[in-house]
Parts: sequence; structure tokens; C-alpha cells
Amino acid sequence: MSVQNLNTFGLYLYFHPSYYPTHSSPDPFADAADPLAADEPGRQSYIHIRIQQRNGRKTLTTLQGLPKEYDAKKLLKAFKKEFACNGTLVDDEEMGQVLQLQGDQRAKIFAFLTENGISRSSIKLHGF
Repeated sequence: MSVQNLNTFGLYLYFHPSYYPTHSSPDPFADAADPLAADEPGRQSYIHIRIQQRNGRKTLTTLQGLPKEYDAKKLLKAFKKEFACNGTLVDDEEMGQVLQLQGDQRAKIFAFLTENGISRSSIKLHGF
């Protein structure tokens, strides 16, 4: 098939390199500056609630970025009693203290934190 035949079908435009723009625009997938980022390096302003798939139907809910004024051990004990699940407190070098709970407890943790004085805008809920 010649170029003229391709052009009559409108296919030449899609295959020709001049059809695609070559300008340099900013990356749309680049991380933008976080408007709520804390001034201190290493200090997080958001509380992140995530879910991780383990094996089969088993999941793990993690909570990180908890402010220093909250006692993580007492909070973990309250979560375990309220949600009837097991959990642990993990000290990570990058993330700081991370609470891990068995099962999908994202909605329950979100409701618990908002009922106890943490604003909804400072909590980020992640997961599938």
C-alpha cells in the first residue's frame, strides 16, 4: 500500500511521526508539591491508611503518619479491642511508627480517628 492510499483512508496521519507533537511539556505524572507538607523534613502532615494483600483473601491494614501527640501503643490497644482483630506496631526507618492490623479495617480506622478529633482532610485513605 502506498502513502497515497494510506492518506485516503486517513491512516497516514496516525502512523506518520509528524502527527505526534514533539514539544517539551511538564510531566503530568510528576508529583506536585504537597500543599499540606510540613516544614520539618521527615515529618508527615497526612495520616495514611493503606491496605496490603497478603495471601489469598488475607489482608493487612497499615496506619502511618500518626502525630506525635498520640500514643501509638494505646491507640493500637483500642483498635484491637474495638475491631476484634490482632495488630502490631512496627518501627520503620523511613516511615516511623507504623500500626498494622489484620483484615480490612480502613473504614473503621477512618471513622474512629474522625470521631476522636482528627480532621478528615488530614487523613488519606488508600487501597483498592
